[in-house]
Amino acid sequence: MHQLICSVSGGEMDYTKALGLLVTDAQVTEMESHAEDIDFAMAVEEESKLRHDVMAHVHTFAHCCPTAAPIIHLGATSCYVGDNTDLILLRDGFDILLPKLARVIDRLSNFAEKYAGLPTLGFTHYQPAQLTTVGKRACLWLQDLAMDMRNLQRAREDLRFRGVKGTTGTQASFLQLFQGDHDKVEDLDRMVTEMAGFKKAYMVTGQTYSRKVDIDSLSHLASMGATIHKICTDIRLLANLKEIEEPFEKEQIGSSAMAYKRNPMRCERCCSLARHLIALLADPLQTASVQWLERTLDDSANRRISLPESFLTADIILSTLQNITEGLVVYPKVIERHIRHELPFMATENIIMAMVKAGGNRQDCHEKIRVLSQQAANVVKQEGGDNDLLARVQADPYFAPILGHLDNILDPKTFIGRAPQQVARFLSEEVRPLLEPYKAEIDVKFELEL
Repeated sequence: MHQLICSVSGGEMDYTKALGLLVTDAQVTEMESHAEDIDFAMAVEEESKLRHDVMAHVHTFAHCCPTAAPIIHLGATSCYVGDNTDLILLRDGFDILLPKLARVIDRLSNFAEKYAGLPTLGFTHYQPAQLTTVGKRACLWLQDLAMDMRNLQRAREDLRFRGVKGTTGTQASFLQLFQGDHDKVEDLDRMVTEMAGFKKAYMVTGQTYSRKVDIDSLSHLASMGATIHKICTDIRLLANLKEIEEPFEKEQIGSSAMAYKRNPMRCERCCSLARHLIALLADPLQTASVQWLERTLDDSANRRISLPESFLTADIILSTLQNITEGLVVYPKVIERHIRHELPFMATENIIMAMVKAGGNRQDCHEKIRVLSQQAANVVKQEGGDNDLLARVQADPYFAPILGHLDNILDPKTFIGRAPQQVARFLSEEVRPLLEPYKAEIDVKFELEL
């Protein structure tokens, strides 16, 4: 805050000087030379007396700049400092998060490409369904992350500066300073906005910028939290099946009691923090809804927690997910075994179609398969045995016309449809172009220390 008071006061006064106000070069130079001199002890002492954080820093800065003291904070209000600072922090926060999200998408894209053609059981209702591929499933995660990337980019680009608006947004104090010259007020607003690195300022504000801006920013972070929770939950479910695991260090301990365990603690950490990130969205929603007229101060303490916590939480979640996606381990033999257990049931439709092509009746074949499937299911569920449906099909003379083709009919790769082609096209047309702006930062690795 102190630095914004220093830099903006110096910049604003430089501009007001250029626009004709009685501000001296000595005053501007003095403020610029002390912009980094922050006496925090004095600021604390001032705030204990004044009970006003911005004015405490105004007084502290004035102590460093006695020549400029009469003009510091001239025409401004606390939200000129606080709100403009928050908008800078929101923008810079997105600039930190976007490359991190790009790195996660890049690592997961490499994973999807590598396993684009590896068949695996699909699950609906967490029950075995038709096959997909490991890479195609990763693309479901990537699609959500790509949406988050576009949402964060849009939220960042939509941010504007509060600018020079005065106590209730009317710019009355600045109009008085410039003796009724509306053009100079608008020039000052534009100059300060550009100085802060923004292309536009909000044309209308109350004392604050609309708290809907905070909702817009944090809602996309919360949405990303939902994405990451889903991804990490999926990995945890697959780890239980021993199909995929997050990185596990050589000397890592999964449980203090059960030495054999390999708990997915990184994914669990992401899920835990993602829930916190999602919950933080309630703060700006409620804050925006209870702002009275031009502004009430009950937004302040809440925003000082919810805004930085949202960005900090998103930051560590992305860093942890990067570590996970850089070291995901796949166990193809386990996946293959699970497919073998379920594929006979899934192959029944292909068997029916093959029989029809060989001259059979679809309805007769369907009934045969239904009876044999129920018998095999009883062996699996009631007796704890293996799925013996194929053995039953092979032993039934009705299916003699297709027995020579069963191996081809049961090849897992014939059950994955266009999954590999979908992966290739999706990565090429939608994902890779999204990463282009971040190519210079894409190779940074993240080592998880704890």
